Amino acid sequence: MRVIRALSAALLTLGLAAAPAAADSSPSPSQDASEKSAPTRAGTSFRTATEIEQGQRATASGSTGDYLYWSFPADTGQRPTVTAKVKLPETHAPQTWQIDVYDGLRRRQACQYGAQTRTAASDAASVELACVLRTVRAWSEPWANDPLPGTYYIRVTATGVAASDLGLPVDSEVRVDSKDIGGSAAVDGSLAEPLVPGIATRSGAGDEEESSAVLAGLEPEDGWASGWWSDRWVWTALGGALAALAGVAGYRLTRGSGRPPGVPPAA
Repeated sequence: MRVIRALSAALLTLGLAAAPAAADSSPSPSQDASEKSAPTRAGTSFRTATEIEQGQRATASGSTGDYLYWSFPADTGQRPTVTAKVKLPETHAPQTWQIDVYDGLRRRQACQYGAQTRTAASDAASVELACVLRTVRAWSEPWANDPLPGTYYIRVTATGVAASDLGLPVDSEVRVDSKDIGGSAAVDGSLAEPLVPGIATRSGAGDEEESSAVLAGLEPEDGWASGWWSDRWVWTALGGALAALAGVAGYRLTRGSGRPPGVPPAA
């Protein structure tokens, strides 16, 4: 009986130890859902740009010489970083690839830094591009070219391609990540609506009808920022509180006893 009990306990222990290992080896449902929902195609113009979310890796197959378009939402205080990788054919001539980013008004936005244009040698298997945009502002002057909240477009294409390389198949992938800059980039004022295609039609449409003119359906996870709140308000409040405390402390140190020197206290 003791031997049977010992064997049963050992088998139970091995079963419990093997269960977590089996659970860990199984793929995560959330990861599977994320991979399945990742876009696998790209648009050929601004109107047909494939929508992607920030932090999502999108892939697409195309041909050398094609224009590949994606779009993503960017909100106030974010500094987007767009990266792209193009897998080239086994045999090809030297090619120059370029990544461009446009805002909701289709204005080309300059990159702060990053390899926006690169030339791949004839023996290169792939080429990687990157573009770090300026911080998105809540409001800007009409004449300025500052990035504003709304939809942004990514365009990846090859320039100066040899005629023998036109039409060769390529595989590309893009990804967008953002850094939250915070109140240091806050400005006074905000847009009435983000620069999203079809936003005017969406705002004016009734609750019961859906307009086909709404082209962009993605927005930030927490919704579009109202533009008036930032952590600059917190620092302003803390600065005011510290100034008040400093004023009270200075008054207590300099007020003295309240009587002129040499005057005895009243009896």
